[in-house]
Amino acid sequence: MRTRGPVLAAWARAHLREHLGGARAVRPDAAWGAEPAATFVTLRWRDGRLQGCIGTLAAVRGIVDDVAHHVVAAALHDPRTEPIAIGDIDRLDLEISLLSRLEPIAFASEAELHAAIRPGIDGLVLEHRATRATLLPVMWEHLPDVAGFLAALKHKAGLSRTFFDRALRMSRYTAERYVDPAPEAS
Repeated sequence: MRTRGPVLAAWARAHLREHLGGARAVRPDAAWGAEPAATFVTLRWRDGRLQGCIGTLAAVRGIVDDVAHHVVAAALHDPRTEPIAIGDIDRLDLEISLLSRLEPIAFASEAELHAAIRPGIDGLVLEHRATRATLLPVMWEHLPDVAGFLAALKHKAGLSRTFFDRALRMSRYTAERYVDPAPEAS
């Protein structure tokens, strides 16, 4: 991802610009662009406000297509978004996360779950009945301890921050991350 990051960021900005009525974007033609990948795209305003964060946890399409799909969704379809125009694209910081495969975490108690989590490394997926939520590994920057990270994940899933049930399922993943600051901010 480190070498792909700048190419994917340029592609994401160009694709979003095209989607909003700008010039046709030139699709990267590197062989790795067709490799299946699970990605998240996060867009933030220069002041740190979230514009949107959309992604998938499983590789369902090639990395170039996945990033293109998610940049439009993060910019325009995340329920937290505000309306944007083509001129706003270069005012947004763009972050691309390339996710590893999900790995189930085995645990029988809350204490075992806490011990299994790798702070600063793991992104987590919580599943309980019809509920599913995730926090990307970058969220450790805001929630540096396991208890706080899990509480925020449970809250995001609509559960009590102290919720625990034997039917609770957890998976982990790692993410390669590339951040492309807003060009106007450079």
